[in-house]
Amino acid sequence: MKRATLYSRSHRPSLAARTAPAVSPDSPTPVNPKSFGARLQRFRTRRARPLSFAASALVTLAIVAAFSAVTAPRKLTQRDIDAAVLHTLEKQKQPPSNASIAYDAIRPSVVRVNQVGLEESGDTEKAVGTGVVIEESGIILTNIHVVAGAERISVTFSNGTTSDAHVVSVQPEDDLAVLKAHTVPDDLKPATLRSTRGLRLGDEVIAVGHPFGIGPSVSSGIVSGLRREYVTPKGKKVMSNLIQFDAAANPGNSGGPLVTADGEVVGIVTAILNPTEQRVFIGIGFAVPIENAASAVGMSPF
Repeated sequence: MKRATLYSRSHRPSLAARTAPAVSPDSPTPVNPKSFGARLQRFRTRRARPLSFAASALVTLAIVAAFSAVTAPRKLTQRDIDAAVLHTLEKQKQPPSNASIAYDAIRPSVVRVNQVGLEESGDTEKAVGTGVVIEESGIILTNIHVVAGAERISVTFSNGTTSDAHVVSVQPEDDLAVLKAHTVPDDLKPATLRSTRGLRLGDEVIAVGHPFGIGPSVSSGIVSGLRREYVTPKGKKVMSNLIQFDAAANPGNSGGPLVTADGEVVGIVTAILNPTEQRVFIGIGFAVPIENAASAVGMSPF
């Protein structure tokens, strides 16, 4: 007997239906993995960080280029250079010279020495010279020829104070006289004395005094020679062991200090050399070493 074919009432899906993925109405359309879009998406995913770094670098380079273009220095002109030099000169102070420093140091110790004549019509100034204070009690060094034959001696200190003075002692072989002022300023400052042992040719020096009564005046020069001899114009006396210098000195400088660049006294100006009859400076002056001057006072500070 032929058996009838039986059919199940259940609706079993076919094999293709069972293996196919379920698709939701909201799901995106599946992408073919071999398509161009899929390859581009994979490239972006793998290269995301390198691409981000490269983009940042390009932006940075663009900013630097723009800044360099804005701040690039322009070509300097002569006007720019002149303006810069003028600005520098206006802002910077010129440092003081050695002569200026030396003068500031010795100035409080320099005095004007007047030889005063007693006339019926009143006192008159017969001669003018210079002196230097070496003790705060009012001891002053000068030349004998500045005060020789004076009826009265008057000294004027750097602050304008005036006092009579008298001769304490003399040392004729060095043309030196020691004065003592009767009254002195409260803040009188004596000069600093320095030995000539280390003095060399070419060392800077200044001469301070009252040439032709004008002063105090300062002139600068160098030591031109050491241990020089000098014969007075009338040939009566020979002075030896003198310092030769070329700082300008004229009548009125006599008795004033010869000072180093440090402001220390190494000599007392005593004479100028001029082969003519004129008593003016032609480039050679002489000073007594301070060692001789100190011995005239009876002191040896070295």
